[in-house]
Amino acid sequence: MRTIAKAGAARGSLLTDPQARAFLFQVIAVITVVAIGWFLFHNTQTNLAHRGITSGFGFLDNAAGFGISQHLIDYSESDSYGRVFWVGLLNTLLVSIIGIILATIIGFILGVARLSPNWLIRKIATVYIETFRNIPPLLQIFFVYFAVLSPLPGPRESLSLWDVVFINNRGVQMPAPSAGEGFWSFWVAMFVALVAIVMLNRWARARRHATGQTFPIFSASLALFIAIPSICSLVMGAPFLWEVPELQRFNIRGGWVVIPELVSIVLALSIYTAAFIGETVRAGIQSVSHGQTEAAASLGLRPGRVLRLVIIPQAMRVIIPPLTSQYLNLAKNSSLAAAIGYPDMVSLFAGTVLNQTGQAIETMAITMSVYLAISISISLLMNWYNKRIALIER
Repeated sequence: MRTIAKAGAARGSLLTDPQARAFLFQVIAVITVVAIGWFLFHNTQTNLAHRGITSGFGFLDNAAGFGISQHLIDYSESDSYGRVFWVGLLNTLLVSIIGIILATIIGFILGVARLSPNWLIRKIATVYIETFRNIPPLLQIFFVYFAVLSPLPGPRESLSLWDVVFINNRGVQMPAPSAGEGFWSFWVAMFVALVAIVMLNRWARARRHATGQTFPIFSASLALFIAIPSICSLVMGAPFLWEVPELQRFNIRGGWVVIPELVSIVLALSIYTAAFIGETVRAGIQSVSHGQTEAAASLGLRPGRVLRLVIIPQAMRVIIPPLTSQYLNLAKNSSLAAAIGYPDMVSLFAGTVLNQTGQAIETMAITMSVYLAISISISLLMNWYNKRIALIER
């Protein structure tokens, strides 16, 4: 009887103890997830075997057999599907990086303009934000591609800038650089200039802390950045040779072509994301106590220096977390480029390669892994920067 009573008490304590009950539920949840995953995997393998579809990643070594309109690395139709993957990945990263830079610049300008004492500037920024953030990004991509770029004239009637840049409905043709006589020495000079700028900034900061005197860091750094590589180019030779596009009978030959699909997706996503970043910047600036502005003004600082040296550094602690989300949204929205035929990961790998090989699971798994890796990389970088600028409590 005592044994039965002890067993009943043990079962009762197991069910009433919160820690034991939580551990039991976690074990059950893990077993359930593993069972569902195994069922889906086994079911998929069975269906593939019945249809005669082989699984694996051996198809990446097969020849692709199709051309790509834009590739940042050498590519031909005889290259493998693995090469297609790298082309699509680089094209996706190109859109994400350029879009993030442009959206950040436009967004910060909008955020500051929203708080401008000038009525006209403030209203223009408000209309921009309320308009573009309420229109779906896909419609904006279509508008830029079909309504703005498609009506441009053909190659023979191209809009010319100094006869070196041509704008038409096939894209933007501009001079293409190639390595010249002083190519490597130029990059060495650039590295030396960057080191000199870092040392100058440290010296100016130490001097300001010791004496209170300021030093024109920006102008001096800009002078070093221009002067050192320029002197190196004069001594060692031109670092780049430029291939200028030329208008021939029916088309423009030579140079570097920026296809209209790239221009459309970058402009549309930058304009769309900048509207959200503008509101984030405005909220961050308004989170800074007005007493900080008054204190800086009482020291004789001009409004521009107050914004740059006092307000923005404090507002960044509020801006960075939601700004990270906007960067992630822009990177993921870059997959919409497939709608206008831009050769990114979705269009090339999850589209053309999937249709030709039939390896749906492998291609979709690789594509999703790429976007997951891009998002995690952006999050890690922004979290590192957020920790760096965070206030350290004593």
